[in-house]
Amino acid sequence: MTISRHSEVRSIRTNLLRLLLFLLVLLAGCEGSDETSEVEIRPVRVVTVGQQSSGDTVSLTGTIQAETEVNLAFRIDGRMIERSASIGNRVEEGDVIARLDPKDEENTLRIAQSELTASMGQLAEAQNNYERQKSLLENGWTTRVRYDEARQVLKTAQSRADAAQAQLNIAKNRLSFTELIADAPGIVTEVGGEPGEVVRSGQMIVEVAREDGRDAVFDVPAQIKDTAPADPEIKVVLTMNPAVMAVGRVREVASRADPVTGTFEVKVGLTDPPKAMRLGSTVSGKMKIGAASGIELPPSALTTANQQPAVWIVDPTSKQVSLRNIEVVRHDVARVLVGNGLETGNIVVTAGVQALRPGQKVRLLGEAQ
Repeated sequence: MTISRHSEVRSIRTNLLRLLLFLLVLLAGCEGSDETSEVEIRPVRVVTVGQQSSGDTVSLTGTIQAETEVNLAFRIDGRMIERSASIGNRVEEGDVIARLDPKDEENTLRIAQSELTASMGQLAEAQNNYERQKSLLENGWTTRVRYDEARQVLKTAQSRADAAQAQLNIAKNRLSFTELIADAPGIVTEVGGEPGEVVRSGQMIVEVAREDGRDAVFDVPAQIKDTAPADPEIKVVLTMNPAVMAVGRVREVASRADPVTGTFEVKVGLTDPPKAMRLGSTVSGKMKIGAASGIELPPSALTTANQQPAVWIVDPTSKQVSLRNIEVVRHDVARVLVGNGLETGNIVVTAGVQALRPGQKVRLLGEAQ
């Protein structure tokens, strides 16, 4: 009886211990459930997205150049005896810039004039003889043969007179070519010969930057050239005085890169440039490149779903989150440009995305609990 009683007491104690242990586990489970319930409502930072135009503004340094630069040269060879224009001088249309020694051309002109005078005398004599033979033939006092000879002599004399006149015209032109005359106003930017030198025809004597237009010329890297819009408007300011400003559009792009720098020369034609933008002035040009219409988000909002870029969307009513795949147009350290997948007004989580799961409730930071 004693042994049976002890066994019964031991059994009761064991059951009580088991019950106590079960209650403790149940209590711990309930407390853990409360903590989990509290953790599931996670605080997150969000942004309400909107459509906008994104792009980068680039700034390059260049110089002011003339839209048209011409090399003025003599059309004949000769010894230059005078050059009145130097670098930096302004020239007007009709100004004599340089002269060649005219003695040889003057002598050639005298010879041509003498030959023309002689040929004109021969032509007058042949004309008189022809008229006489023509009259005699009509009255039967000469033969057809003599008349034909007189007519042939007249034609020959006329040809010689025409040739002499042409030679005289050439001689006059060559004499005029001994003077180099400006055909438009401009500024002399370079000289290629000094008085006393024997120069060749076509050799540059002075280079003139005409005043009919101004370009801002830049050396542009290939990456910027390739991402620039088709017809961008360029804002150009004077480096020493940013208040001096002009706008222009790309007028010419070099087809080949510079073999040393790898950049492309781009000429921007300026519209009504101020006088302060003189030739050779240093300017800065600004242009927006890579502009594209889209939704812009911070990189912290980006995650993945189904091996594709995605973001967490917050339902404004239930405050629950869901994953949505998006199309990323461009992604850098500063921003993500989204092409498709989002709409204006969507609430996107930008901080705290790592600990979220679909359907989880969130608390938007800055809102009352």
